[in-house]
Amino acid sequence: MSLRLGDVAPDFTAKTTEGEINFYEFLGDSWGVLFSHPADYTPVCTTELGRTALLKEEFAKRNVKVLAVSVDPLEKHMGWRNDINETQNCTVDFPIIADEDRTVSNLYGMIHPNASETFTVRSLFVIGPDKKVKLMITYPASTGRNFHEVLRVIDSLQLTAKYSVATPADWKEGEDVIVVPAVSTEDAQKKFPKGLNIVKPYLRYTPQPNK
Repeated sequence: MSLRLGDVAPDFTAKTTEGEINFYEFLGDSWGVLFSHPADYTPVCTTELGRTALLKEEFAKRNVKVLAVSVDPLEKHMGWRNDINETQNCTVDFPIIADEDRTVSNLYGMIHPNASETFTVRSLFVIGPDKKVKLMITYPASTGRNFHEVLRVIDSLQLTAKYSVATPADWKEGEDVIVVPAVSTEDAQKKFPKGLNIVKPYLRYTPQPNK
């Protein structure tokens, strides 16, 4: 059965460009982003790993650790990493997993036979500190990921994990949020002292509570 939201993310031990790691130990109490690539020395993936490296401080601010994975061997990863650093003007210092036996790929359902029987699809998982899957996104090989969207979703996940709120369409950090239906308007007025904007009984906005 494939992974679903809320499932416990499978643990694993793997060889990476940063040495052998155990996934759970690597994450510790942090959030995690695990994302896969069809193969090394591919153009879209080169830009993606470079973009991830350039966003290192943004991930660190959110207490997020990142790992990439493909089914290519470690030696190939090392050479590709040099190309990424050169062409994307970055320093890739997060682990790239060498998943030659497809252990990680199969644990996370990254092999889609109708797309490719050998290569991983380009999937991304956000894992919470509780080791549960919070987000899954799968992209076609032709479309590069929007890492600002990944950061935006992490902002939403971290906010909504602490407060009884949800985030509306196109929400960005600092904008108003929605009070969840489970909280009555009477309780919401006490819970959110910055005030409520009641559009409908089920649609109530409040300023972001941690700002």
